[in-house]
Amino acid sequence: MTTSDPSPHIGELNEKPLHAALKAWYAQPGDRLEVTVAGFVVDIVRGDLLIEIQTGGFAGIRAKLHALTDSYPVLLVYPIAREKWIVKLAEDGQRQVSRRKSPKQGALAEVFRELVSFPALLAQPNFCLEVLLIREEEARRYDGARGWRRRGWVTHERRLLQVVGRHRFDTPADLGALLPAELVAPFTTADLAEALDQPRRLAQQMAYCLREMGVLTPVGRRGRAILYNPPRSKDTEKPQP
Repeated sequence: MTTSDPSPHIGELNEKPLHAALKAWYAQPGDRLEVTVAGFVVDIVRGDLLIEIQTGGFAGIRAKLHALTDSYPVLLVYPIAREKWIVKLAEDGQRQVSRRKSPKQGALAEVFRELVSFPALLAQPNFCLEVLLIREEEARRYDGARGWRRRGWVTHERRLLQVVGRHRFDTPADLGALLPAELVAPFTTADLAEALDQPRRLAQQMAYCLREMGVLTPVGRRGRAILYNPPRSKDTEKPQP
């Protein structure tokens, strides 16, 4: 592997607290941080393995991941807030004025909101995904010009409190295991949304990704809704490199 260590640490210049904390949580003795590989800055290099931590949307790293997985094994790490505390900051962006627990609880299925950017990549032998369930603080500050959706409050930064679970997905079939066991085939995305207890939009994104991975097979329609059947597990196994 041809690499170079950037100086100063290019990836750390605008690094947010959540990303920095997760990188520190993952790092092991002997790892190299913020290393340039094939023209891209990678968060952690561990031997031949490239570890990329993404706390935001996947669309912005699509080209990077496709390029790197052509030549190197890549592990993408994505956090989902199982528990979130909302912290509101004063206008100076420092002093805390309130803190409350969000009633929302994150679920593993939420990763499909981002996987729509490259749904077939998990079938690539060099690519694996790990989802972390975390407890986090979301600090918000007032910005009347930008935060009209939240009455002027915008997200300032996210902070890691604790990692409470980790789930690795090596193959499309691993993600297919997130389909609720109580689903009766054939099923629609409305059935999937009800079984997941999640919005229909997320069920549609999940179905799209799993269909692109070969985990779900369209078998017809019920009215305007597509009907799906999961295939046999052997049909979704990842070929060995």
